[in-house]
Amino acid sequence: MRLSEFIVQEVDRIVDEWERFAATITPAANNMDSIALRDHAKVILLAASRDMNTAQTASEQQAKAEGEGAEKNPSLDQAAASHGELRHTVGFDLVQMTSEFRHLRATVIRLWVASLHAPEQAHFTDMIRFNEAIDEALAESTAAYAEQVNRSRDIFLAILGHDLRAPLQAVSMSTEMLVRKARLDADALNYVSAIKNGTRHMGSMVSDLLAFVRSRLGSQLPVERVTLDLGEACRAALAEARAGQPDCEPVLTVDGPVQGEWDRGLIHQLLQNLIGNALQHGSHSRVVTITLTGGAEQVLLSVHNRGTPIDEGSLATLFDPLVRSPSEDASLPGTSTSLGLGLFIVKEAVNAHDGTIEVTSTEAEGTTFTVTLPKKA
Repeated sequence: MRLSEFIVQEVDRIVDEWERFAATITPAANNMDSIALRDHAKVILLAASRDMNTAQTASEQQAKAEGEGAEKNPSLDQAAASHGELRHTVGFDLVQMTSEFRHLRATVIRLWVASLHAPEQAHFTDMIRFNEAIDEALAESTAAYAEQVNRSRDIFLAILGHDLRAPLQAVSMSTEMLVRKARLDADALNYVSAIKNGTRHMGSMVSDLLAFVRSRLGSQLPVERVTLDLGEACRAALAEARAGQPDCEPVLTVDGPVQGEWDRGLIHQLLQNLIGNALQHGSHSRVVTITLTGGAEQVLLSVHNRGTPIDEGSLATLFDPLVRSPSEDASLPGTSTSLGLGLFIVKEAVNAHDGTIEVTSTEAEGTTFTVTLPKKA
């Protein structure tokens, strides 16, 4: 009997074996009934049988083996993906889930071989096609499982970032009330200032973390446009930067009309991260300059600093999340985030406003980030 026929004929027997094996995967299986344990096993097997009966050329077989073939059996992929998602939900780890496919493969081959009187050439082809189908199902199931892991992690980070805001606000308000209500000597005022700076720094990290998670859970950061003066927004961001680094003296130049319709929170994060990045990586003996140039339909923002240039190899990943410059010194003040998210948030904020961002960095000219923001959507 050909393998595809054997699978259809003995599918219930094979699924019984699947269920018995899945029941041994504890503790996740302890509270699962027969339906949950069997899950998509029957659908996967029958879809694999149909796939084995589909005509396939040598070139198509090679492409499929390399994961590049055209999708011929969507029911197999859908069932396998659903299985991966559900196994993640009930608490199987990735090794446990993949072990189900290993056991399924071994069970089918063992039972089928035992039913054969003598091997034929066609049987070897059947085994190849069956392994291809199981490998495809395993790949889809693993991909779906990994996606659920990533989503769970992002949701956890979103909850963490949200919950951190309340204690940070309490610390910030307490320091403000302490300054107003208590008589503090010079040393105590220095301590309060350090607490305020630390709270501001942590607040920036939380904002970047939440923006990162929003970008992961959705296609783009949400934008609530209001009429905004970019010059005033820059001055506020610079005042905040100076509060954290009293010795810094960035220079702001505004040329032309710089009013437009932008998201206030995203623009604040964009400016905060660009200015913080320039102060952190710029030479302490050279001034950071911010230039705004307003046109009829857009505003050009440039942030320039002198210092060690960004090497060409790092430019390609400069805006990637969770990537920090090899030259970055976490002990230096002025960074708005130590999570490697600052420039990623800048890029996402620019994209959300349909703008563009470019960076140039040389020893002679320094480093310049240039952002173009349309004034209206």
